[in-house]
Order: sequence, then C-alpha cells, then structure tokens
Amino acid sequence: MQEENTPQEQPNNPLHGVKLATILETLVEHYGWEALGDRININCFQNNPTVKSSLNFLRKTPWARDKVEQLYLKNLKRFK
Repeated sequence: MQEENTPQEQPNNPLHGVKLATILETLVEHYGWEALGDRININCFQNNPTVKSSLNFLRKTPWARDKVEQLYLKNLKRFK
C-alpha cells in the first residue's frame, strides 16, 4: 500500500496553521504601522501602508516575510 502525500503535523512549529494575514494584523494591532515600519524597514510599512498591499509584498518577498515572522515569534508570548 502506498503512503499518501499528506502534510504532516508540525507540533513544534509555532507558525503552523497561522495565516500570514493574522500575523500581520496582530503586529499592526500591537505596534501600529509607524512602529512596525521602524522595526522592519520595509517600504510597504512606511509609505501609505495597508494590510492588502503589505500582504501582496510579503507573499512575493521571502526575506521580508521571514522578518515579519521572526518579529511575531519574538513577541508570541505577548500576543497570547
């Protein structure tokens, strides 16, 4: 019998099952756009920021997404 190629559970990955939109919205709620732009120097956070435009950029730019995810993980205990 062949094994199915289904995604495995990731119990040790705190980002597993957390949508990028949720991460971004949580960070914006906690810091605000200005402070978020100070912490992560990304143009989409500093010039006329919106969740939609930021998500589009983050989905296309792995290094920027990584920075956002790292800031979220660094502050994860505060968000719970």
